[in-house]
Amino acid sequence: MKFVQKDIDNFNLLGTFCGQRDLPDLTPTSLQNSYNLKQTDVFVLFGGSILYGVDVLADAIKNKIAKSYIIVGGFGHTTATLQKSVIEKYPDIKATKMQEAELFAILLKKRFGLQVDFLETKSTNCGNNITYLLELLKNKKINYSSIILTQDATMQRRMSACLRKYVGSNVQIINYATYEVQLKLSNKNLYFDQDFLGMWKPERYQKLLMGEIPRLTDNSTGYGPNGKNFIAHVDIPQNVITAYQSLNKKYPELNRLSNNLYSSKKN
Repeated sequence: MKFVQKDIDNFNLLGTFCGQRDLPDLTPTSLQNSYNLKQTDVFVLFGGSILYGVDVLADAIKNKIAKSYIIVGGFGHTTATLQKSVIEKYPDIKATKMQEAELFAILLKKRFGLQVDFLETKSTNCGNNITYLLELLKNKKINYSSIILTQDATMQRRMSACLRKYVGSNVQIINYATYEVQLKLSNKNLYFDQDFLGMWKPERYQKLLMGEIPRLTDNSTGYGPNGKNFIAHVDIPQNVITAYQSLNKKYPELNRLSNNLYSSKKN
């Protein structure tokens, strides 16, 4: 595919929209300044993230940003990529049959000597990531009025909208995508402006972004209340819609379809 700079600008617009961050960093000072909180009740890392999600989780634990820490993720559409990344970086870890949450917990212990409070390993998609998380919180009698969600940047906004579908306005949802990145184009070659552990290949990143906008769109085929009703309504700015439409017209092969293998009645 022969991209031009306008295409790259459009991809970066999608990336910024999807990769929502409500805090400049995961520090008590930022949390206090932005939300007047010393700690959130819960911090959640979702297994759809790249390996760098472990670094973000470790920072959160070291900074005592929350009272409880949870990793959520079973087997889903990103699991095979995660397993491959783990095997390449840490061949001593037998990752092939491990769920996402289990893999991240092992990496957290191996690299930082840290552990979380709970793992959720049954979920297979964005929807039951949330419903199983809420089930775990209920079963463990964890009361919460504030929660930080950390997911891969491509899926962060959708994860937040999914949780908003199930909780009331009394729950403060704080987004912190696992990375912020910009695509760059030089001599017809695509690359990222930063290097994160386990980062997607540019084409995979582009496909993930392109798959998000139709899902976030609240129409008959989207995931919002007017469609499949998997998530709360999301307002998509017109410039994001225009960017997606331009890219979809030029590169329809980059659109990512849903995989029914990981669907569920709860999603």
